[in-house]
Amino acid sequence: MKLLSIFVSVTVILSLLLTPCKLQAQRIKDLATIQGVRANQLVGYGLVVGLPGTGDTSPFTEQSFRTMLASFGISLDANVKPKIKHVAAVVVHATLPAFTKPGQTIDVTVSSVGEASSLNGGTLLRTFLRGLDGEIYSVAQGSLVVSGFGAQGN
Repeated sequence: MKLLSIFVSVTVILSLLLTPCKLQAQRIKDLATIQGVRANQLVGYGLVVGLPGTGDTSPFTEQSFRTMLASFGISLDANVKPKIKHVAAVVVHATLPAFTKPGQTIDVTVSSVGEASSLNGGTLLRTFLRGLDGEIYSVAQGSLVVSGFGAQGN
């Protein structure tokens, strides 16, 4: 009798072990949130240069252009009006994910704040991206990749 009960126990255990079961692994970050841990919104103001005549001529773009030149040690007389049709004033924004490591790259969005008709072909000059607390968390610069499709006809 004892041998029969051992045999039944072994049979039940083996059948449980051999029965396929669905196990689904879940990452903790998909199931829970940690208080105080979140992505951060960053924003900055900058200039896009090298545009093929599609820039803007607003007063703040001209002022920003003069300030940029002054930071490089170049001063313009007050009566000189620079031709800035190849320059556009832009706002740059990004989302900084939680737990981002120093040196890690993030995507940014660049939007014209003037009457620039296109940013295609332009280069963003060094733009500091600040968080809500006013601290600089990232720096953006480089050639722009313009999304979307445009068509024109006669």
